Amino acid sequence: MIYGGGMLEMGLTMSFGQLVMDSEIIAMTRKVLEGIPVNDNTLAVEVIKSVGARGHFLAEEHTYKNMRKLSEPAYIDRRMRQFWAEDGSKDLATICDEKAREILETHKPDPLPEKAHKTLLAIISEREKELGL
Repeated sequence: MIYGGGMLEMGLTMSFGQLVMDSEIIAMTRKVLEGIPVNDNTLAVEVIKSVGARGHFLAEEHTYKNMRKLSEPAYIDRRMRQFWAEDGSKDLATICDEKAREILETHKPDPLPEKAHKTLLAIISEREKELGL
């Protein structure tokens, strides 16, 4: 069970930028927990046969199509700091804060199904009566 996304200061503070960052880390963790599929395709058996044990695999179409499947972070830049800093890239905290702001400003969630909406309104109404509101 993973909980606490976006929490800072022992849960006293929430950060939408931290939530975006935590989401990225959780996605990476889930990918690791799925394991690595092992079959003829993932082992590139045909490529190994055609290129040979001492061949060059980086230029192969199979390598190009499959090299990022196990790790495709949306926000983490794995280059050396000097390279992303030199080209003006932003740090992870800034990137995540900007993404959170974009989501808050543009996301339009689908409406709840009518039955779920009515059920929630009934629960709220019942609780308000209990509280004397």
